[in-house]
Amino acid sequence: MKRILRIIGKIALRLSAFLLLAAMVITVYYGVKGWQMYQKAIKDTPITKIGSSIRSKEHFTHYRELPEIYIDAVISAEDKRFFSHPGIDPVAIGRAVWKDITTLSFAEGGSTITQQIAKNELFTQEKKVERKFAEIFAAFALEKEYKKEEIFELYVNTIYFGSGYYGIHDAAEGYFKKSPSELTDYEAIMLAGIPNAPSNYSPDASMELARKRMSLVLEKMVHCNKITQKQADHILTQSP
Repeated sequence: MKRILRIIGKIALRLSAFLLLAAMVITVYYGVKGWQMYQKAIKDTPITKIGSSIRSKEHFTHYRELPEIYIDAVISAEDKRFFSHPGIDPVAIGRAVWKDITTLSFAEGGSTITQQIAKNELFTQEKKVERKFAEIFAAFALEKEYKKEEIFELYVNTIYFGSGYYGIHDAAEGYFKKSPSELTDYEAIMLAGIPNAPSNYSPDASMELARKRMSLVLEKMVHCNKITQKQADHILTQSP
């Protein structure tokens, strides 16, 4: 029996070593391809030009013009370690990879706000392993070039909010006839939730789904200690 267990142990050890080696080879292979994709992308759109290009758009909204509760809502819902990570979130990536492996769905990305800017401004939306690596290289470059507040404002000025609205200004104006700084807590939370799935969570598409998404965003804000449960409950009782 002991002999059999030793044989099984040796087989398991060798299999683990093989899988580790295979993972390293795959990582290096796609890492190189991702680096090449990143280099090609920044030749056409240099990292230093991304900010000026977005800021030149009409109705660009600065970080200081955004309601604090909107900022807290977006970060809680999309990237809760935004102000502490270097562009990528190892915890989120690890969780996403594990879910992909266990479900065989390969749908989870673990993308940070910085990575989403990189994807939207430099690459296509096509899901490729090498694009994810390219996205990571770009995220590190963005974090080196811009402050966190600048990255956040670049993000909210370019994301899609449904109903043809791109950027927080157009979304606030389009849905509520207000500038971003005039949004109520209820309106700010609703807008924070829409970009996750604009065709579903736009209040023009379904107010019921928009409110359900609001509830989830508020739940995450409570979990991140940005608001209390009492405040969350009160916000949900408001109306636009």
